Amino acid sequence: MKINLRCAALFTFLAFALMMSGCQTTYYTVWEKLGKEKRHLLRDNVKKASEEQKEATEQFTDALTRMKEMYGFEGGELEDVYKKLKADFNESESRANAVHDRVAMVERIAKDLFSEWQGEIKQITSSNLRAQSTETLKASKGQYARLHRAMKKAESRMDPVLDQFRDNVLFLKHNLNAKAIGTLKREAGKIEIEVESLISDMQVSIAEAETFLNNF
Repeated sequence: MKINLRCAALFTFLAFALMMSGCQTTYYTVWEKLGKEKRHLLRDNVKKASEEQKEATEQFTDALTRMKEMYGFEGGELEDVYKKLKADFNESESRANAVHDRVAMVERIAKDLFSEWQGEIKQITSSNLRAQSTETLKASKGQYARLHRAMKKAESRMDPVLDQFRDNVLFLKHNLNAKAIGTLKREAGKIEIEVESLISDMQVSIAEAETFLNNF
């Protein structure tokens, strides 16, 4: 079982690498041999995008909590405080990059799927079936458009948080003293607002993903 799980994980990683490197044809060919069409891949990646957004939200929330704890610093090694803050930033950045990559993956698959779908409709000789398939495609595009808007809005919220987080890390690195903590504390309101906006938009995106998966 462990070997199978490892093989599956390795295969998924390699397939993801193929897509992200621009080898879409090879990526789709590999999956089609395993019985997965583009619609299956879109569903899988929307689900993974939602999961990665949840993980990113949790990481940013935890990082903000630890940052608030740092503001209450009353003694000890500031170097340790800095190392923890930097570790939180690195993990937050990693989570954000995972979301960026997955959203890009969803976008590519959706574009290829709808393009293929449109081309296949032209091959349907029955006018009745062609019309029904056209309506289904239109509805699917509408569902995806709502999901895409929500994903992109949530995705865009991460960078402002990371920018302020990075500012805090670098400032503390350059000023390892209690006065620096006081300065960062005065800046705390800004990052709290950004994180709250991020969490709100992430929740909307996750809800849209669930709706999409239930209806697509």
